[in-house]
Amino acid sequence: MDITLGITNSSRLQVPEFILLGLPGIHEWQHWLSLPLALLYILALCANILILITIQREPSLHQPMYWFLGILAIVDIGLATTIIPKILAILWFDAKAISLPECFAQIYAIHSFMGMESGIFLCMAVDRYVAISYPLRYPSILTEAFVIKVTLSMVLRNGLLTLPVPVLAAQRHYCSRNEIDHCLCSNLGVTSLACDDITINRFYQLALVWVMVGGDMGLVFASYALIIRSVLRLNSAKATSKALSTCSSHLILILFFYTAIIVVSVTQLAGRNVPLIPALFNVLHSIMPPAFNPMVYALRTQELRVGFQRVLGLDDNVSRK
Repeated sequence: MDITLGITNSSRLQVPEFILLGLPGIHEWQHWLSLPLALLYILALCANILILITIQREPSLHQPMYWFLGILAIVDIGLATTIIPKILAILWFDAKAISLPECFAQIYAIHSFMGMESGIFLCMAVDRYVAISYPLRYPSILTEAFVIKVTLSMVLRNGLLTLPVPVLAAQRHYCSRNEIDHCLCSNLGVTSLACDDITINRFYQLALVWVMVGGDMGLVFASYALIIRSVLRLNSAKATSKALSTCSSHLILILFFYTAIIVVSVTQLAGRNVPLIPALFNVLHSIMPPAFNPMVYALRTQELRVGFQRVLGLDDNVSRK
């Protein structure tokens, strides 16, 4: 009787906090990764803030394509800040404890920012499709009001669709295990510690990825198929080259983003015997795009590169040379 009562009481207990152990398999020397992660985080912050300042100060960049790029910069800052400071706290100060509300909030933020980034890539693909396929109607279609409406719709979509993820995770009962062999709160990593059934959590996670990210990816590649068809119909080789060059930087970011998602998903399924690989890819997928998205656009877009030079005060030196 006493044994049964003890088991019942222990099953009703809720762990007060989770412990993030860090990257699995390399706990002894994972602190060496803190320097490159810190440098990538600083690069992401500085580069994306520079993009925002440049777009705000340069009247020539007050166009839908650059407005979407500015929104992407805000999303990248939010995504990196959601994850990297806590990882650095774990690696530098051994601050492995995280409360349940903080963990669920991080799950929500990660899913929201990832979905928002995917949605902005879709908006940018539509922008390039209209610009190339309907150049005369472009100013009347892609207005400032249109950009605001589509951005708010993406915020609403991601905010509502991702909300059940942390809500369902919070409804699970965590009665015994509280150590997460990771350096961030991933939905499935947290719910795997639950003492009750998590079928609904796994189902909604899978449905969310297929509906939101999968839907965006399908529409993005459909847009680029239409863009390629429009470009092939152009009579001038110069016009064809110009049209493709305006899409190149965006296409590079899209391929990198969705390829990384596919790689992370595959490694999570296939890397159960080597958990370090999916965990490391998960972290890199959260910091690499924010760090390198601005660099790709700066290298491939002359207007933005000139804007950077003016903001940084390098335009006089460049003109003298």
